[in-house]
Amino acid sequence: MARIAASADVDERAQIGDGTIVWHLAQVREDAVIGDECIIGRGVYVGPGTRIGHRCKVQNHALLYEPAVLDDGVFIGPAVVFTNDYYPRAINPDGTLKDAHDWDAVGVRVHEGASIGARAVVVAPAKIGRWALVAAGAVVTKDVLDFALVAGVPAKRIGWVGRAGVPLERDGSEWVCPATGERFVETDGVLERAGL
Repeated sequence: MARIAASADVDERAQIGDGTIVWHLAQVREDAVIGDECIIGRGVYVGPGTRIGHRCKVQNHALLYEPAVLDDGVFIGPAVVFTNDYYPRAINPDGTLKDAHDWDAVGVRVHEGASIGARAVVVAPAKIGRWALVAAGAVVTKDVLDFALVAGVPAKRIGWVGRAGVPLERDGSEWVCPATGERFVETDGVLERAGL
């Protein structure tokens, strides 16, 4: 059973998984789906139709605008923002206020095990690869490869990380995780686990 703080605003059409905790002042909009054993921090916004997998952590004041999709085991740091509009404007060229019918929402996709550091911005429709790590304060404007460590404005790859999130170290022609011992091979700028 989910645990939802009294001050949280969870729409009755949202689906919240077993063992998930939704903390104070979070807002989960209609048709959002949050998996089992997640933590949705204080002041988080989860947009309509957003999908969050199992065992994800979304830290305080993160803003996940629809139609974002998070696979299982994703970490979203405090105050992370996902955009969802190619050409944001408050009004149409004729001066009328824009509404939901005046634009097409585009979403961010975050694949299994990836982590996004505090105050990072991910500009839709960027995709964050499996087990990738986006540094705090980065601005992601294009897709991030599996296992990539990216930082900066705009974000660029500065290294590789393993499933433990620790930067990999080169060992001859391979990369090795100092935390787990897992080995990786880089081919044409793409990293894969060795022996698979």
